[in-house]
Amino acid sequence: MIESGGSGLRTPPATAIVLAGGRSSRFGRDKLVEPIDGRPLLHHTLIAVSAVVRDIVIVLAPDAPPPDLPEPRGFTAAVRFVRDPEAFGGPLAALGAAIDWAAEPLALVVGGDMPGLQPEVLSSMLRALEAGHHDAVILAQRGRRHPLPAAVRVGAATSALRGAVADGDRALLALFDRLSTRALDDWEWRPFDPEGRTLRDIDTPADLGANSRSPGSRPTGS
Repeated sequence: MIESGGSGLRTPPATAIVLAGGRSSRFGRDKLVEPIDGRPLLHHTLIAVSAVVRDIVIVLAPDAPPPDLPEPRGFTAAVRFVRDPEAFGGPLAALGAAIDWAAEPLALVVGGDMPGLQPEVLSSMLRALEAGHHDAVILAQRGRRHPLPAAVRVGAATSALRGAVADGDRALLALFDRLSTRALDDWEWRPFDPEGRTLRDIDTPADLGANSRSPGSRPTGS
């Protein structure tokens, strides 16, 4: 265990993979630049993951310009950009393009549109993965498994991703069906995030108001 990022959380070394190449079709415009509590949506995600990792890979659409990053003060993670091999080809293909760039044996996978990520939850997922015998850890809420955020062993995930993409799968849950996956139940992660904000993402403009200026909308370490 090391103290990763700037939060002092005791977390195994990991690379964060941020999926940021989606179409934003339901939003109607590039949602990742939309402001929440005074900063772009993507910055909330980056600041949250930087509290538990020092290495971040951001997956962009093939022709998307590199986004602005948070101000250096309080954000010291190394960031690299990877291009999605297929425009809007889905999160599974995007993750497949990024996993080879992971510098650590564990990877933390999140969406760029998840402003409520709680570093304590992310850290607990990585600790559970390192301590157990599974190849992936995801979250369950009231018995329903959620594909993001996820913690994976890079070696096992790389092989499974190649098989899933070759078979034409596009949904992330197809990956976890192929891996030995542990889903943390509510009682294991909700003490760190009582409102369950870690699982929320932004799909429509109405979602912005639901996430603005409310507990958990500003990640720890911001």
